[in-house]
Amino acid sequence: MRIFGIVSAISLALLLPGRAVSQGGLEHAQFVGSESCRKCHAKAFDGWKQTRMANVVRDPKIHPEAVLGDFTHPDPNRPFDLGQVALVYGSRWKQRYFTKRGDDYYPLPGQWDIKNRKWLPYHVADGTDWWVRFYPKDNAERPTGPTCDGCHSVNYNLETKQVTEWNVGCEKCHGPGSEHVAHPTAKNIVNPVNLDYVRGNDTCMQCHSQGRPIEVPTHGKYVDWPVGFLPGQRLAEVWSLEESRLGTQDFYFWPDGSAHKNRMQGNDFVQSVMYHREIRCFDCHQVHSNQNSSNLIAESNKLCLGCHTKDNPAGLHGTVSEHTHHGENSAGSRCTSCHMPKIAQTLGNNFVSSHTFRFISPKLTEQFGIPNPCTSCHTEKSNEWALSKLTDWSTTSPWRVGQ
Repeated sequence: MRIFGIVSAISLALLLPGRAVSQGGLEHAQFVGSESCRKCHAKAFDGWKQTRMANVVRDPKIHPEAVLGDFTHPDPNRPFDLGQVALVYGSRWKQRYFTKRGDDYYPLPGQWDIKNRKWLPYHVADGTDWWVRFYPKDNAERPTGPTCDGCHSVNYNLETKQVTEWNVGCEKCHGPGSEHVAHPTAKNIVNPVNLDYVRGNDTCMQCHSQGRPIEVPTHGKYVDWPVGFLPGQRLAEVWSLEESRLGTQDFYFWPDGSAHKNRMQGNDFVQSVMYHREIRCFDCHQVHSNQNSSNLIAESNKLCLGCHTKDNPAGLHGTVSEHTHHGENSAGSRCTSCHMPKIAQTLGNNFVSSHTFRFISPKLTEQFGIPNPCTSCHTEKSNEWALSKLTDWSTTSPWRVGQ
């Protein structure tokens, strides 16, 4: 039932052997940086090095190729020049720019829309992120340490404002590695593959979720990442997910509880049947490779149908086309088109996939304005048209797709 999940787990276990260990067993371990892993885990290291995880934050003086924004032409949405940029952040949907004053980094007031190749203002507005009201109105007075850097680095220290390394390095997911480097055994490093599904998913959700620390303020600061969390622990001990108010749309959620904005994959996923069947993020994503988009272990329907086989009660019992009522190789026959619609906003008209895996009926669009996959694709058609088509499908329960 979990062919690709098993393959992923086996390959990861071969590359980075380990098991679920108590943090007590690693209490003396220190962070040593990803380069320390390279000698023994060259294949995993070299694959990871090519991913966005390893390159989310870069110094433009060292990596001028990382700068995607147009700094050659003046633009009112970019009231700064490249000489003010100490770090660039992001390379897929948007790119933001941080300047440095003293020991702190601060966001500059413009961001580059990568898809549309244009500058947009960047300012975290009132009524959005929960922490905004605790900081000055001016973005330039909001340090990125407490608001961003804990997820963009390994071992960010709120007091010293120093990191072991920038980017999502090996120890972000495997924990401090000094003991393992000195005496490599499976007992002195965390391998998320061998954690239970809650702790395994928590490894990813420490950054791929919207929430706030249990303790607010944290060490006197208003922090937007789980301070003190280490792989192998339960995230809920230090982090509380944002709560949705069903029937109400806000900055974080659509009225059905689906994510309204990006970086909420964890908030979505914990609602899903997949999560409750103990699927882990890395059953679908391989963070040591960028061979496929979004670090997936297989492309398109090959990934989903690797588990949803005819032998699986939750599997596909006919052809893809019979299930979708669309052409076999059309966009409408991609599993993700209906079960992972792009409804979570990341920037402007850029949206990322929902991770609840629920089908959103056109009825919910009528009632609450939640985008549905039918009329998001058939833009010239009405919700009424989509509902009539769905309820005519004899292969699907009308109670499932029409309400």
